Amino acid sequence: MFTDLFKSKSTPPVPAVQLFNTESGNKQLFTPLSPKAVTLYTCGPTVYDYAHVGNLRAFVFADILKRTLRIHGYEVKHTINLTDFGHLTDDSDAGEDKMMKGLKREGLPVTLTAMRQLSDIYIDAFYNDMDSLRVLPPTTWSRASDYIEAQIRLIETLDQKGYTYETSDGVYFDIQKFPKYGRLGNVDIEKLKSGARVEVNTEKRHPADFAVWKKGLLGWESRFGKGFPGWHIECSAMAMATLGKEIDIHTGGIDHINTHHNAEIAQCECATGKQFVHYWLHSAFLTIDNTKISKSLGNSITFRHLVDRGFSGDEYRYWLLTSHYRSTINFSWEALTAAKQALFRLKRFVYEDYKQLSGTPDATYFTKFKERLADDLDTPGAIALLWELTKDDTLDNKTKCATIHAMDSVLEIGLSDDIETGTKTLGILTSDDIPAEIQALVDQREAARIAHNWLEADNLRTALNLKGYTVEDTPHGPKISKV
Repeated sequence: MFTDLFKSKSTPPVPAVQLFNTESGNKQLFTPLSPKAVTLYTCGPTVYDYAHVGNLRAFVFADILKRTLRIHGYEVKHTINLTDFGHLTDDSDAGEDKMMKGLKREGLPVTLTAMRQLSDIYIDAFYNDMDSLRVLPPTTWSRASDYIEAQIRLIETLDQKGYTYETSDGVYFDIQKFPKYGRLGNVDIEKLKSGARVEVNTEKRHPADFAVWKKGLLGWESRFGKGFPGWHIECSAMAMATLGKEIDIHTGGIDHINTHHNAEIAQCECATGKQFVHYWLHSAFLTIDNTKISKSLGNSITFRHLVDRGFSGDEYRYWLLTSHYRSTINFSWEALTAAKQALFRLKRFVYEDYKQLSGTPDATYFTKFKERLADDLDTPGAIALLWELTKDDTLDNKTKCATIHAMDSVLEIGLSDDIETGTKTLGILTSDDIPAEIQALVDQREAARIAHNWLEADNLRTALNLKGYTVEDTPHGPKISKV
């Protein structure tokens, strides 16, 4: 792998990476807890439906983070959770349960077995989305229902230490017993009130107290009664079970800051007495018409919608990387089309001009590339440098190609495939791939061109376009592409 070529030989590596820590509100030099491996936890999806494109941004961002750490010499131990059972996932412990919504939609019974069946379908779909976006799999996919015992043990620990109280409908964390609650995002808990979206629970001691266990007729047995662990306790238990009581980095969307991640901090630090996370990183929203994407608003677009419109995972990933992860990005088909065209040009460089023949990467360019990513994952700057490289006449094509390959070990936008695979992504067809009917039109057009019958040649080009093919005249003959 190209990452191996550029790893620092020192142990631990020089801590050159700076990351914006949500907790401090500043960029900080990244120093891991251990030289052996960076521990990274990413909040995963609730697998009741297909992930929308806004959800997917968070995982591309986490992937860029992981790949950046790797090219700077770090090993990364990574966990992504999969929420696969029902509980109230609204921050206020109210609202419609997502898994229950999925069961109703699919016409499945309300049972744990049916939840597992439903989640199997959408876990597989999520894995496919990750593969299409070239997201590296984590060290651990932690499926929430496989960690029930760990979640119950954590609740029991918090209860034994006096941080929870029981009500008729569950067990709640008492935020007033953790004075640092709300430090992530500087949440003023004294100003938190039961708003319009929150159904007032008169048994709660504070409106912001959150459920660690919800009682019900369905679920698992515990000493608190039958029911489900709360959403927030799930991530805390799985992060500690797979990565330890203290972890280096925790990622998620900015919508997780105020409640979900503050709840995780409170639970873990009260249980262990240790600082739970040392670097909190959050990606900004992806919007449509400057409105947050949400299934409840009916404006969600899934990766399957992109594919149906003729877009690939490489093109969507490229478009995401043209904006910084902490900047809100507004989705439009026009913007995605522009990204598709730009990536097409880059792929033509490596698969047509450079023929995927690579030599030794240029150290100056790759050092600059690493520096831009080390500056809080500056992917727009890294993309700009990639374009600058293609225009540098002082480098030969083999050096350019090798340097692009090295850059693509982080960007992963399809510039390092074998030449046959890469050429096919351009839609360029070989003679074996061209249908006989289309080849006949191409031959007729070529004969018209040779005879200088330009009108006939143009008419035949139009006929090819109407059948979904384009033709480009080159010194080596016509080049046929599928639209």
